[in-house]
Amino acid sequence: MPRGYCHRHGAQRPCTCAMGNLYRFVEPVVLYVLERDGPTYGYELGSKLQSHALTDAEIDKGALYRTLQRLEMMGYVTSSWDTSGPGPARHVYTITPSGKNHLREWAVVLENLSHAMKAFVRDVRLLDQEQKESAGSKKTSE
Repeated sequence: MPRGYCHRHGAQRPCTCAMGNLYRFVEPVVLYVLERDGPTYGYELGSKLQSHALTDAEIDKGALYRTLQRLEMMGYVTSSWDTSGPGPARHVYTITPSGKNHLREWAVVLENLSHAMKAFVRDVRLLDQEQKESAGSKKTSE
């Protein structure tokens, strides 16, 4: 199967699954959901992430919890245990003021990346067009 196409999504549609080590941008999505929804259980957060994912790669639970640990170590989120309900205690995550600032920094980074990606796609399309035109002129000159 050619690079850029995956066994999960089929050969008809390029996706990020098979594009190598492409970062899945879990961190900004976690911060966004925590700011939008307020304190959230880890499991519940995992359920909400995919609908806001920045790529089509699936956000696995391991990546989520590693990201939460890193964000907590950096002071962008805090966690506490909720023992009020029936069953085992659950971890609740809350974004900090520093985390809110970091989310805004991510927005700037992603906006800049978006502009760069659009320019790259435009350049590739122009290259395709130039190559087609060049191939067409070679055929007419033969």
